[in-house]
Amino acid sequence: AVERSSAGPGLWYEKAAPGDRRLGKVVTIAKSKKFRDHQRKVLLEGHRLIKDALEAGAVLQTLFFSTVGHLKELPEAELKRASLVKVKFEDIKSWSDVITPQGLIGIFSKPDHAKMSYPAAQLTSSLPLLLICDNIRDPGNLGTILRSAAGAGCEKVLLTKGCVDPWEPKVLRAGMGAHFRLPIIANLDWESVPSNLPAGIQVCVADNKDPGAQAETASVPRGAGGAGSAPGNPKAPVKSKPKAAPEHEDEEGAAGVCIPELAAQCYYESWTRTPVAVVIGGETHGLSPDALHLAASTGGKRLVIPVVPGVDSLNSAIAAGIVLFEGKRQLLQRHKQEDERLEFPVVG
Repeated sequence: AVERSSAGPGLWYEKAAPGDRRLGKVVTIAKSKKFRDHQRKVLLEGHRLIKDALEAGAVLQTLFFSTVGHLKELPEAELKRASLVKVKFEDIKSWSDVITPQGLIGIFSKPDHAKMSYPAAQLTSSLPLLLICDNIRDPGNLGTILRSAAGAGCEKVLLTKGCVDPWEPKVLRAGMGAHFRLPIIANLDWESVPSNLPAGIQVCVADNKDPGAQAETASVPRGAGGAGSAPGNPKAPVKSKPKAAPEHEDEEGAAGVCIPELAAQCYYESWTRTPVAVVIGGETHGLSPDALHLAASTGGKRLVIPVVPGVDSLNSAIAAGIVLFEGKRQLLQRHKQEDERLEFPVVG
């Protein structure tokens, strides 16, 4: 028989018996994208992430906890709808990837961005600024990028196929709750990206090429964010010939592909109009030809982040932070100027 105990009025939990098989599923869900996709479940660990998810309307199925005190810190109404299972902290510690686990692990239905209730403070601070991630494959980088997007007030984030799963545990940890602060639409092919963008949008791509060197390197679709290289990968300097990096599939395949040329400018020059989207390229292959074609079709630009000659690339998360917060600065400045014009109209 299952041993059930009360944690308050109407709030019951059970104590896990030795060898409870549900606990093994925790590890499976956490580590297998295939299982997450098939079962439509995700795993969240830690008080803050679980609380953010519950407040945003994510559906909790099972909560494993080590002490009853953890339950008092979470919304009671949401807990009543879930299965609550008390386990030994030592067991959670053995399953957890976190260095200092908090003793709280939740299995949620995979959240649907269209059904989430994002924080009011986030919605009131939202700007007509969107982010498109192009082949971001490093979990820590993607999580940090999502955190920056939330901090900058992005309206939404689009992830193309080839990006790491945003519900991977390392992405969730690095995101620090960003998943429940703004819509994140994942696994998009490039044909469906435009339908997820507002009408009249301009798409710009982040880059770290010198604007004067564009003609020389236009055939190589390497972008910011790794601007085409992973940390520790030896590459030729920024202005060198593309043959220095023959291992890149994008570069090998670029010979027969027409890569559109985009006007280039420094990222701190004016580039925002309402609305605007920024594409950040992945760590290994950088910007894809699809990203450049989309930008060209909207009259977009290359936003160049100047780096010292000989420095091959910027980390994708650093590049995203630089460009997004500059976009935020420009948009807020524009809004302020518009407000001033309304308040003090010029009399002719």
